[in-house]
Amino acid sequence: MSTSSSLSANVSVFAPASIGNLSVGFDVLGLAVKPVDGTLLGDVVTVESATEDSLVVVGAFADKLPKEKESNIVWSCLQLFNQALVAQGQPVFTVQMTLDKKMPVGSGLGSSACSVVAALAGLNAFYSKNHNFSFDEKTVLKMTGQMEAQISGSLHYDNVAPCYLGGLQLMVPDSEVISRVLPGFNDCYYVMAYPGIEVSTKAARDVLPTSYSRADVISYGQNLATFVDACHRQDKAQAFSVLTDVVAEPYRINLLPKYQQAHDYLMAEGAHAVGISGSGPTLFCICDNEQQAQRYALWLKENYLQTALGFVHVCQVDEAGAVEV
Repeated sequence: MSTSSSLSANVSVFAPASIGNLSVGFDVLGLAVKPVDGTLLGDVVTVESATEDSLVVVGAFADKLPKEKESNIVWSCLQLFNQALVAQGQPVFTVQMTLDKKMPVGSGLGSSACSVVAALAGLNAFYSKNHNFSFDEKTVLKMTGQMEAQISGSLHYDNVAPCYLGGLQLMVPDSEVISRVLPGFNDCYYVMAYPGIEVSTKAARDVLPTSYSRADVISYGQNLATFVDACHRQDKAQAFSVLTDVVAEPYRINLLPKYQQAHDYLMAEGAHAVGISGSGPTLFCICDNEQQAQRYALWLKENYLQTALGFVHVCQVDEAGAVEV
């Protein structure tokens, strides 16, 4: 049973964009990123006390979401969080949740993860601040995974883990550990180019083969292991030399107009690596300095964007993850 509360403090949580897969780690690597100019690339959810549960959706991409609150993942997050409270014998309070949808849907930037993480972390912070109760970090992370599985049809943490925890995250096959932070290359710049078209995660998964050759399996394992080893040794040259996607990119290129042209141009211009962020259509490009990154960003604006909704951001690693704003 829900109860209303008064005079409680509002809480707003921002959850950042992320690069799922990072080319070399299909479903097992994720990196949180933030624009260097301070733009909030991600979603914000505000939780405040109310007389009944409600959901308000605002922001640049609000019109891309379902009109009915029951179809919105933030509403589903509230139901899941309330169920978890009841299971712990905690009182449930009525709230209004406001989703500021700053992240384009179907962008490959972890859009659904941003909404899920901002919602669940926001609810947790609201209860902590106003009702002296909060779930631990691992419990909240498991909730975010549960929501992502509901959305995509399979359990994978490569967007929600970096979005929630920040940094470069490696998913591990241990339900109690879930994710471990890797020492990344935080001095690098990550140019993120969203062309303004939508590619659904389901469509991007449907084009993948159901089986792979032994050679591809060996290549995938060797590249991922080498990348993880190079991260721990902080060997940038070795790490980026194996940042190659043999699992998804060869099959998704046809879904991404202009991607191959952009990839080839940027690599010829000296980029460390170029890849598809998540399931696309966002492209990411890694380089050493901001001047180089801004030059690549200008080229991408002129040659990769396809609609007025498209954008390019020069980013670095977001080490904080979800934060109150």
